[in-house]
Amino acid sequence: MDQEKQSSLVGNLACFAAYAIFGFNIISCKSIAMDGNVTPMALFCLRSFGATALFWLWSLFTAPREHIHREDVWKVVVASFLGLFMTQLSFLFAITQTTAIDASIMSTLSPIMTLVISALVIKEKVTWSGVAGIVLSLVGVLILIYNCVSIRSGADSTSIWGILGMLVNTLCFAAYVGIFKPVIRKYSVVTFMKWMFLFSSLMALPFSFGAFKASHLAAVPMDVVWQIAYVVVFATFVAYFLIPIGQKRLRPVVVCMYTYVQPVIAMVIALILGLDHLTALKVAASLLVFVGVGLVNFVPKK
Repeated sequence: MDQEKQSSLVGNLACFAAYAIFGFNIISCKSIAMDGNVTPMALFCLRSFGATALFWLWSLFTAPREHIHREDVWKVVVASFLGLFMTQLSFLFAITQTTAIDASIMSTLSPIMTLVISALVIKEKVTWSGVAGIVLSLVGVLILIYNCVSIRSGADSTSIWGILGMLVNTLCFAAYVGIFKPVIRKYSVVTFMKWMFLFSSLMALPFSFGAFKASHLAAVPMDVVWQIAYVVVFATFVAYFLIPIGQKRLRPVVVCMYTYVQPVIAMVIALILGLDHLTALKVAASLLVFVGVGLVNFVPKK
């Protein structure tokens, strides 16, 4: 296997793992939100502060002695605002205002937004295979959304605020993935992420006091405590370590296409828990998702 193919394989595996973790994260965040003892802002602060501590601790042992160049500091601040602060906070707010199906449908806009943004900002090449891949995966994921039993949590109906929250979530993450690849490639993953999360924590700090005061941390049941730990360690620290690995090696739209893996993970969870059963239609839909991702990965050589 040549170096280019090996790099692409590593990037794809990293993105698949990250979004598989996010698939479990949706269930955990909904469960935490419905428990009612931890506000969305408090959960965001726990994620941001916890991941910041883990990345800076890790950097003491693994990261090379490098610093963010002065001309890149403002880019990292904007990337932190879009990719962490606004993306996570809008998601945690939106899941309390939308049904599971509506939230899933809104999240399918992210690859389309990424394709447009990356084409306009960093002149990413748009190919027919990429467009066809997005369409195929979109069809597959919509079939899964409408035919898989979702775990009963979240709002009973979707409000306009929930729709706006999911639009902000998808647009901000698409902008982050579509714009900042050139900056991410300049630094090691640990160096870039430790500064990203530090800036995100500084943004959240003024809101943290009121958020923790409005929460009832002492009343959080132990099963929810473990879910919060999963969200902080795996869905934040581990997943956000893996995503830049993919961003360094793959085109922005390929990275964002892995959002379509999440409904597949939800289907697998439902099957394991006995909440759903496997049908030929669901198998076909899952295949469409992965065939679409494969098409987006393929770029004809000049």
